[in-house]
Amino acid sequence: MNKSVQFLGLGLLVLSMANCKPETKNNVTKEEVNAKVEKPAQVNEHTLVTERPKAVTTPEGMVWVSGATFKQGAVTSDKMAMDHEKPAIEVMVDGFFMDATEVTNAQFAAFVKATGYVTVAEKGIDWEELKKQVPAGTVKPHDSILKPGSLTFKKAKSSVPNLYDFSQWWNWTIGADWKHPNGPKSSIKGKDNYPVVQVSYEDALAYCKWANRRLPTEAEWELASRAGSNGTIYNWGDDVSVLKEKANTWEGEFPVENTLTDGFELRAPVKSYPPNAYGLYDMAGNVWELTSDWYNTKYYKDTKAKNTVLINPKGAENPFTPNNPLAKERVIKGGSFLCSASYCASYRVSARMGSSMDSSLEHTGFRTVATVDMITE
Repeated sequence: MNKSVQFLGLGLLVLSMANCKPETKNNVTKEEVNAKVEKPAQVNEHTLVTERPKAVTTPEGMVWVSGATFKQGAVTSDKMAMDHEKPAIEVMVDGFFMDATEVTNAQFAAFVKATGYVTVAEKGIDWEELKKQVPAGTVKPHDSILKPGSLTFKKAKSSVPNLYDFSQWWNWTIGADWKHPNGPKSSIKGKDNYPVVQVSYEDALAYCKWANRRLPTEAEWELASRAGSNGTIYNWGDDVSVLKEKANTWEGEFPVENTLTDGFELRAPVKSYPPNAYGLYDMAGNVWELTSDWYNTKYYKDTKAKNTVLINPKGAENPFTPNNPLAKERVIKGGSFLCSASYCASYRVSARMGSSMDSSLEHTGFRTVATVDMITE
């Protein structure tokens, strides 16, 4: 890899941080030890919307997510929970409609056909924008590198001792975009029912505007994923032994060999696995899903200190990532086909990562939500 390519590829990798990171076991925090003796959080007066109004019809392809008060974030029994997922905070979220599946290639194609929209990955890279996210004095790559493209996954040929070096399995690939998710020679022909990927936050917002939808907040996404199973590590319970039956993840030695125990090596068609209790598919594995919240590693700790029940929270006021201070990232949820027990267990409900708004990858997509007022207005 020459220096220009290495800069661009690694720059985007480090700045986006939109891929899985090794999950590490953390020591039990003081908050967790004292969880049972905490003072009850203060509750502001709010009438919780739980049931779908009878006069409102559920939009095609969506399901109703019942409103509830619940603890968002890592449960105390989750030994894989990371610091940025805890301590859990109490939230109150009104009911809403959510897409039963990730937005598919067919749905995104309909949007592009109707609007002529061009995604970020299909445009040349704006160096003036990119250099705002890298250390001062960074040398501009050659113009031949700043062409339309995105990041694609590649297997390693041998065991990888350092799972923090993302360049060992990610490539900057010119010509990779939503129509060519694995590179210019790949295609989505015959894959209408696969989740669309290689779309950035900006692209997802454009789709939402066209469809009269919006991205879910992290709280909404977590409420929907739990589907009433509050207090469990996974949206189906605490039994990880059934993972291969529940989600499309990486099984085997990452990133060298995928045993395909769950039936798929890369992305799977939507509805390939059983839905959760609300009828939502792929809320664990397959592809990461964008939310509207800023990614801030201190969000849960800062919120917990306020000791109040948040009503329809929209996340942190500002982005913050200690090892990536120049990038502005949004929270992604659910994990992907690259998540494995040995490397990344982000198929857990509380798992979260950050993705820069101008990044697109072959394992990241989105689904949309709508509130009752959006449907009836």
